[in-house]
Amino acid sequence: MSKPLLIFLNEVAGGRKLLQAAREKAVDASYVVVVAPQNQPSVGQLFAPEEAAEAARARVDVTLAVLDEFGIEAIGEVLDPEYDLALGDAIRSHRPSEVLLSCTYDFRFGLTRRDLLSWAEITYGDVTEITHIPVRIEEDSISQNVIHTLVVANRTLTSPDLQERLLDRSDQRPHRYTIVAPAADDVSESTVARNLASLLAKLYHADIDATGQPMSPDPFDAVKNAIEHYRVDDILISTLSGEESHWLQDDLVGRVREITDKPVSHHEAGRPPQAVAAVVAEGEAVEAADEDSTAESNEA
Repeated sequence: MSKPLLIFLNEVAGGRKLLQAAREKAVDASYVVVVAPQNQPSVGQLFAPEEAAEAARARVDVTLAVLDEFGIEAIGEVLDPEYDLALGDAIRSHRPSEVLLSCTYDFRFGLTRRDLLSWAEITYGDVTEITHIPVRIEEDSISQNVIHTLVVANRTLTSPDLQERLLDRSDQRPHRYTIVAPAADDVSESTVARNLASLLAKLYHADIDATGQPMSPDPFDAVKNAIEHYRVDDILISTLSGEESHWLQDDLVGRVREITDKPVSHHEAGRPPQAVAAVVAEGEAVEAADEDSTAESNEA
């Protein structure tokens, strides 16, 4: 008699290795359940501390939507903030044949800093199989031929030209994408989760590694935190057109360039990258001309 498959999300949503394992195991499972503790992921503080429950719900919702994109029906639960209690409750409630434990290689918890993976294997290894799904792909983190790009987007997540740009980048050189989606007042949480999952699914279909996370509304704080916690080789900020974008009105691209030495690109939905680059170049030229004019006036 088949038993459930339990997916325990300790870190970020999605992940190509997690999806691959889920697709292989779900065939023989009675059902699939995705759970997450109400924690703040160690690999990136993308939510305010008081929003731990929302962070966990976002991880669950995006992962459920990704699984659905690949024809896997699943249920989701947000559990206790304590890792041991959350995992124990999930195992006792569902009695799975296997747990896909999504966490970093060296994640530790509690006052004694216990290793989560080792603790899970020792505590529950006799009743269920514990399979570690690493959040960060170790080979990628040291490989110099993989570019790690931080993508910041919300309303443009389903923009075909953004999706094509990410695919084209990976065709030219292997990429790994970390996608953060700041909340917006006029876009529901469920819509953000579904749109993010749709983008992740397109990347997974192309065998491109990526993870994603809905997050708190301030995109500037999100970028700062992501730079601190992730390996970032470059940053791509995707917005609506200038007159529609609050991020452009707040000069998000310029502010991000001031806090990092990494290349920062701007993708404006509906406009080819060359056109956006031309506008930026024109603006820089005008600014330089204004500075020269001011200097001449001062000399006069």
